[in-house]
Amino acid sequence: MTKKSILLAVSCCTLAISVGCAAPGAPQAPSLRLPVPVDNLSAVRKGNRVVLTWSPPTETTDHQVMHWPTVTRICRVLNQFPINECGQVAAEIKTSELASAVPGSRRPEVAFEDVLPPNLIAVQNQATYAVEVMNERGRSSGLSNQVRTPLVPDAPVPAGFRVTLDSQGPLLEWNAPAVPGNAAGISHRLRIYRRAHGKTEFILLSELPDRPGEGDARDNNFEWEQEYDYKIAPVTVLAAQGRPTVEVEGSDSAVVHLWVHDVFPPSIPTGLQAVFSSVGQKPFIDLTWAPNTESDLNGYVVFRRTANAAYVAVSAAPVKAPAWRDNDVRPGELYYYTVAAVDLRGNQSAQSAPAEESVPQEVR
Repeated sequence: MTKKSILLAVSCCTLAISVGCAAPGAPQAPSLRLPVPVDNLSAVRKGNRVVLTWSPPTETTDHQVMHWPTVTRICRVLNQFPINECGQVAAEIKTSELASAVPGSRRPEVAFEDVLPPNLIAVQNQATYAVEVMNERGRSSGLSNQVRTPLVPDAPVPAGFRVTLDSQGPLLEWNAPAVPGNAAGISHRLRIYRRAHGKTEFILLSELPDRPGEGDARDNNFEWEQEYDYKIAPVTVLAAQGRPTVEVEGSDSAVVHLWVHDVFPPSIPTGLQAVFSSVGQKPFIDLTWAPNTESDLNGYVVFRRTANAAYVAVSAAPVKAPAWRDNDVRPGELYYYTVAAVDLRGNQSAQSAPAEESVPQEVR
């Protein structure tokens, strides 16, 4: 036998021994396919509805990627915290049918809206929420984190909410109904919201006490030539000694749209005076008047006429200061002047009361 044949035979024997002596690995337990519990459940109450959001699990407790259908139980338990089990199932729904709360987010979230039965709404009541994700065999790895929501009654929505426009900007008005049966520690407020027209998110514009009867508020943070949507919502505030203050926002009013279009001229200038002067120089007439106080004032336009003639503008551009000098005067002529104010968007006031001044025939 050649040396090459001996080496080949040894190699084959070694391989055979290795295969024959290999010990099998420890047996693996079958997966229970239990979804990982939800850990980011949150709840927001709005009127008689509670919106729950969370991220559905994507793997099992033994780190297997889930690719089978699941069912989610919405658990709502009254006046107990914490809870050990899903004592009352408010809803049971296929996880795939839950609405997306934040489309396109890195960690997908779903949402569910729980409509509260009227018999649960009471000052002393609280609801504890949890979700439980079940596999195809109806088994779960436990409840999610738990959140509490107060069930204090919400205030009624103000009636007749409307927004009008005047020279000061948007004016919001409403009629707030009386809130029956106020309990100790409960107060009510109103929140006014605004958004740029075409946008989705509203921002809080102001918050003020909710008093029965007619109410109004100004939007002091607007811009002319913009479009806005407004709404108003009541807020119930529950303050109990030794406990955190609870706020429950009620239902929204109808959304009101407003185009903040400026068609309002500045006020008419006052106090116009005209004074002739010519000592040692070319004759002129100086005009002065009281300044306007509008924040969007662009200046003033000066008008002049002579006897039996119409007023014409004599200032080349809006005059910035409340004064102007007329250097184009002739001896023996009587001049009449008026002034109008103009804003940044070209709205012009009516002309002021006139002032008159004459130029002597003999000018020294």
